[in-house]
Formats: sequence, C-alpha cells, structure tokens
Amino acid sequence: MQYQIWGNTMPALTIRLDAGESIYTQSGGLSWMTEHIEMNTNMRGGFLKGISRMLTGESLFIATYTARMPAQEITFASSLPGEIHGFELYPGYEIIAQKGAFLCAQPGVEVSMTATRAMGGFFGGEGFLLQRFSGSGMVFCEMDGSIRTYDLAPGEMLRVDTGNVAAFEACVQYSAEVVRGFKNVLFGGEGLFLTTLRGPGRVWLQSMTVETLASRIIPFIPTSSN
Repeated sequence: MQYQIWGNTMPALTIRLDAGESIYTQSGGLSWMTEHIEMNTNMRGGFLKGISRMLTGESLFIATYTARMPAQEITFASSLPGEIHGFELYPGYEIIAQKGAFLCAQPGVEVSMTATRAMGGFFGGEGFLLQRFSGSGMVFCEMDGSIRTYDLAPGEMLRVDTGNVAAFEACVQYSAEVVRGFKNVLFGGEGLFLTTLRGPGRVWLQSMTVETLASRIIPFIPTSSN
C-alpha cells in the first residue's frame, strides 16, 4: 500500500491499493475512488464493538474497500481544518487519540474504546472515553489545527489546556491536575483542571479544538426571529 497526504488547511489522504489490498473507514468517510474497488459495509467485530465505536465519536457501521485490480486509488478527506497523521502499528505499540480522530486503517488495525482514569477523563478535556488503535498496519487520524510533537523523557511532564491533546503513545500517562490559586481558576480562563501527560513517550498536541472553532462560528450563524 502506498499513500499521499495532500492539501493545506483541509487535507486529504489518497491511498493506492494493489489487487486484494483493503482499507476500512467509518460509514460515510469516502470522498472518491477508482472503478475497480469493491465496498462492503458491516459492523466489523459485531454489535458491541460497533457501540463502543459510537461512544468514541465514530459510526456504528464500517465500510471496507478492497481493490479488485492493481493500481487502484481511494481518497478520504478531513472534516475540519487541520492535519492528517499516519501511524504504523505493530504488536506492543499502540496509539490513543481523541474521540472522532479515526479516519481509516488497514484491516490488521483494531479501533476500540479506552477509558482514562476518572479524574483525567471527566476533567482533562478529552472526555472519559478515548480511541485506542492496536494491532498491525497503518492507521490514519484527523487532528485539528496545527500539530506539535513532543518526545517526553521518563518522568517528564506537560500540562496541556483542555482539548489540545490530539494523540499519544499508550506508554504515556494521561491524567489531570487542579489549577492552583483562586485567581487563576476564576480569571485565568483555563478552567479548574489541566490535562497532564507524563513520559516516556511521544505526544501530539493540536493548536485548535472543535469546541473553540464552534464558539467562534456560532455568533455569526443567522437565527430566525419570531
């Protein structure tokens, strides 16, 4: 399988498949494809796995695309301004990402739900449920805004504002801590908690969050008056 990530603020991913190769995505994720690619839609893993995907922002059904001839191409586009990142997984190397990050993956990759520790989950900004990518093969994720990567040494920690955690290696510890100081909590604009990421491992931070984008757009949406 060969792939190209292209575009600027609204990137897309074009994958070139040989005969017999497959890629899967959530229902409705396709942008376009060449003639000799076959589509098969199912729950992939059954009803319970479908429900777990829904809880992390994905669809109940999964669409698998398989090339029936050599040199076939299929394209998936991002849904928000940002970047598309590809991760090559293997047994023992897993990635945890924000809800709704999944774009597409090879058949050997499993997408599942993972729960963070209670404090980090409820107050850390990404919610109690995140997406875990495991298995073998390539998985592609959407991230919002511009991305900065950090390689944390053992014990090294980053404090991150709500929602700016795009993804991290499964070996990274994810939790939350209370913002100190009454004035900081009341007037600092960061809320009561900050997410903490502790190494070792690599983390991907995003400059924009969906919530921030929505808050900027909503005042400009026309509303009907009674």
